[in-house]
Amino acid sequence: MSTTYQIAEVAERSGFTPATLRYYEDIGLVRPAGRTGAGYRLYDDGSLQRLRFIARAKQLGCSLDEVAELSQAWDGGQCAHVQERLRATVEAKVSESQRQIAELTVFTADLQRAAAGLLESPTGACDDTCGCVSEPTSAATTQAVPLLAKASAPAAPAVDACGDAGCGCETDAAEEVPPIACTLDIGQMGSRVEEWAALLEAKDDMLAGVVARTAIDDGVRLEFGPGTDVTEIVRLAAAEQDCCRFFRFTVSIDTRGVALEVRAPAEAIDIVTALFGPPA
Repeated sequence: MSTTYQIAEVAERSGFTPATLRYYEDIGLVRPAGRTGAGYRLYDDGSLQRLRFIARAKQLGCSLDEVAELSQAWDGGQCAHVQERLRATVEAKVSESQRQIAELTVFTADLQRAAAGLLESPTGACDDTCGCVSEPTSAATTQAVPLLAKASAPAAPAVDACGDAGCGCETDAAEEVPPIACTLDIGQMGSRVEEWAALLEAKDDMLAGVVARTAIDDGVRLEFGPGTDVTEIVRLAAAEQDCCRFFRFTVSIDTRGVALEVRAPAEAIDIVTALFGPPA
């Protein structure tokens, strides 16, 4: 005989409140195994297992509508089918999260550009040059916009005489470290993100797009399906490096196919992930 639990016990074991359990019953997510003679709800071990699945789906960001759809697979009793449906839902959320990260990166850069244009204190009324009512036309807004608030090139060391390792007079000067910044404006950034998304999207016929992402030192290696336009990869990589000098791109063609390796400083790895996706 299976063990049964009243709603207070289920609430304690599952972490859901009694009110939430009643709501889940109302919308069909959970069904009590029965009721006592006095009409109290009774749940069994199967109910608890189903609630654990619901809790896991919610932890992964699933809405109640998505949980309801996933529960249909759960009702089939086959883990493989449940995993297939859950994986498809999670992968869609990964793509959406990456899009949101990219949009927030662009928006952050736009805010930083606006802040740079609000440093001056002009006299008189606001106009098109002050930055209060429109994009300012001053030179302050044409500079590279930092994509990370704390990321910047290291300051040049102060030296009093030749011979310091950083002066470059008697030895090779230390290599310049590009700031983690972008010279594109907000509209251009948005268009660039869309171009990368179109190129990297895996197509159903596997004739183009990224088919594998592998972690490498300081970045990610993107492997493309057969038929991918290599010239477009090179064009976009060159355009990206021109405006974001902290990226390093390597295009390779070998027996494994076409690949693009993207590297960046440790502080910019989140930007690499947002734009090019996480390693599998």
